Amino acid sequence: MKAIYLNTSLKTSDEESNTSALIGKSRDWLEKEGIETEELRITDYHISFGMKPDMGDGDEWPIILKKVSEADIIVIGTPIWIGEKSSVSTLVMERLYASSAETNEHGQSIYYNKAGGAIVTGNEDGAKESAKSIIYGLQHIGFTIPPNVDAYWVGEAGPGPSFIESGQDNNFTQHNTKTLSYNLIHFARLLKKHPIPAQGNLLG
Repeated sequence: MKAIYLNTSLKTSDEESNTSALIGKSRDWLEKEGIETEELRITDYHISFGMKPDMGDGDEWPIILKKVSEADIIVIGTPIWIGEKSSVSTLVMERLYASSAETNEHGQSIYYNKAGGAIVTGNEDGAKESAKSIIYGLQHIGFTIPPNVDAYWVGEAGPGPSFIESGQDNNFTQHNTKTLSYNLIHFARLLKKHPIPAQGNLLG
């Protein structure tokens, strides 16, 4: 089984990312259970705006989509900016939505039988708002959302230390990250063994 973490930080992979640091905690739990994991820093790719699976002209979204289609678990990680998920996260959700009309052999969205979750970091309020937006969007396009799959860390209001600097030992965040990870594993295994039947997706 495989998990893909889509890191929607505004930073490229040559820069330190608090979102990546928290993603790493979840990856550790999954890898202990034999799940292959990969983190994709979205800003390392040229992702075009638009509502097609491939916008052409160098659009690299098809690379991301292929990895998503091959994975059993998808987690979107985002920092908080102005109390909301990042603009990169919004772009990813739009492009996932644009591809949701593609179907599997049973006529279901290609995202069926995949478990989804959200990881959020920031030093201001907005963690639950950001996770809520991501989780609703994922389930709307076909992902299965287990319980308690939003893990986050936020510091004090206003400028201050980040997750890497002061949040990695936070008991609440550690507990929620472990819960997110194991609930995703459990549901992904269930869906692998017992996929959602196609009857509900057939007209008539």
